[in-house]
Amino acid sequence: MSMAALPFDIPKGHAHKGGPSSCPMFKLLPEPLQREAETNSFLLDYIHMLPVEQFGVPEYYHELTRNMGDIKNPNLIYPIGGGLYVHIFPNPSDARDHYIAIEPGMIEDSVNLMLELEDHLVDHVDMLEDDDRKKILYKILKETCMVVKPRDLRQARMKAAKKPNSKMPVTKSQYAALRYRLIRDKEGMGVLEPLIQDPYLEDISCSGVGNIFLEHKIFQGLTSSIDFRSTEELDTFVIQVSEKIGKPVTYRNPIIDATLPDGSRINLVFGTDVSRRGSNFTIRKFAADPLSIIQLVEFGGLTYEMAAYLSLAMLHGMNTFISGETASGKTTLLNAITVFLNPNAKIVSIEDTPELVVPHPNWIREVTRGKAGEEEGSSVTMFDLLRAALRQRPNEIIIGEIRGEEGAIMFQAMQTGHACMATFHAATVEKLIQRLTGHPINIPKTYVDNLNLVVIQSSVRLPNGKDGRRIIAINEIVGYDSATDSFSYIEVFRWNPSNDTFEFTGHMNSYLLEEVIAAKRGIPPNRKRDIYSELTRRANVLRKLKDQGITGFNELYQVISQAYREGVFG
Repeated sequence: MSMAALPFDIPKGHAHKGGPSSCPMFKLLPEPLQREAETNSFLLDYIHMLPVEQFGVPEYYHELTRNMGDIKNPNLIYPIGGGLYVHIFPNPSDARDHYIAIEPGMIEDSVNLMLELEDHLVDHVDMLEDDDRKKILYKILKETCMVVKPRDLRQARMKAAKKPNSKMPVTKSQYAALRYRLIRDKEGMGVLEPLIQDPYLEDISCSGVGNIFLEHKIFQGLTSSIDFRSTEELDTFVIQVSEKIGKPVTYRNPIIDATLPDGSRINLVFGTDVSRRGSNFTIRKFAADPLSIIQLVEFGGLTYEMAAYLSLAMLHGMNTFISGETASGKTTLLNAITVFLNPNAKIVSIEDTPELVVPHPNWIREVTRGKAGEEEGSSVTMFDLLRAALRQRPNEIIIGEIRGEEGAIMFQAMQTGHACMATFHAATVEKLIQRLTGHPINIPKTYVDNLNLVVIQSSVRLPNGKDGRRIIAINEIVGYDSATDSFSYIEVFRWNPSNDTFEFTGHMNSYLLEEVIAAKRGIPPNRKRDIYSELTRRANVLRKLKDQGITGFNELYQVISQAYREGVFG
């Protein structure tokens, strides 16, 4: 991989020799950016390349907020993991702004230096078998390189060229760049490492030769400065990535689904015979701390009343599907509502790629192995795991996504009293039922009313022209009428796209609240509408928690769990 393809011309003589105090550019920087540049000289080196006369000096933000997405031409720098930075740079001629990862060695010819270092690493292959590879790589680098002053570099390299097995002469900044890139390329994900480290990214997409495209939580679609310039370069990189994750791609097996060490989900497609634009890959980032239900409310995805309604449904074992198109936020919502499950519950989750995060201590997390069709005994499917889960006496079964025959087993589990949740690909209740009762799931129509709740989640265009994720409907499944061959359901909440608000259409008309949940809570039939007062009380509790700053996923679970024990949220 060559140096980053920066979206501006690098001016001649951009480099500054000397400390920050003698640098005219340094004096123009805002104070927070000055502090960062003093600590990390490579950041100041990068800023020297910027066309500040055209776009101005970038702002620096230690953290990003949602309202920054309203900035028309963003020009800002923020820190990410590993001591790195990201520059969001405006692109007035395209819908996507630029995303530039700022790393050590962007100025130096680190590609040639790394190739030279590779020759030295060959002599230390035996050492690399040690368990602590990172420590060994640092040791090899120290033994391989000799740091010299910039003015002495040329002469030192001429001397080294005449002596076999001599150390590599490098400057202090070159040594720092090699130290970073050695670990990045050998232990990390190579050029993707900054993207993996960035907590604000949701998706990383390479569609073939050219730039990598990103989906950012704040700035939406962005174009990365990472650029694959040939099919050969891209193929080599995809092979390297597949080998690092332990699932090598081949011409015989060109499609790989896997999980990265941080939990992110990656799909690799290798070769031009199955992908006309060349190899491609997509990474769906894994959030170490899932978004909480309060955060989703504050982002506009639902209301506190809807959250309170879901809390009652989860607590009382309502079988629930969260349905919608790809990347609509189904798994995010499913994670968020798990905090409402009984804190004492035993929960079993089943997935093909681990994405669910359940805060409960008594949580069994099961993942499929291999693929359907592999030799007998080598693969473990969702069907196998679900069948096993029924013997584990769980209070709740959560399936990452219903696709095939495991759906039929799940409905059998519902028949026998097991509470179940899952995500599903369908944009409406009607389409969901069509898929459930059709091939390959083939659930009898009379079984469908075991499903209590269908939450329709969608990626939508908001009235202000921006994209967002919303619960567009919460529907209660009432039953199946064999005489008319039809299903009845009640829409209890609905999103209004004209003004981005939510309507409680099921107020005083909810089948689940009045006929099922009220009875489970011991409310007599003549007072069943008291359940709406309980919903309002819960919504107010969640609002108070938000006002007290309790918004994180884990801290919210801890508070709700304590409230459950004290009878406040039970």
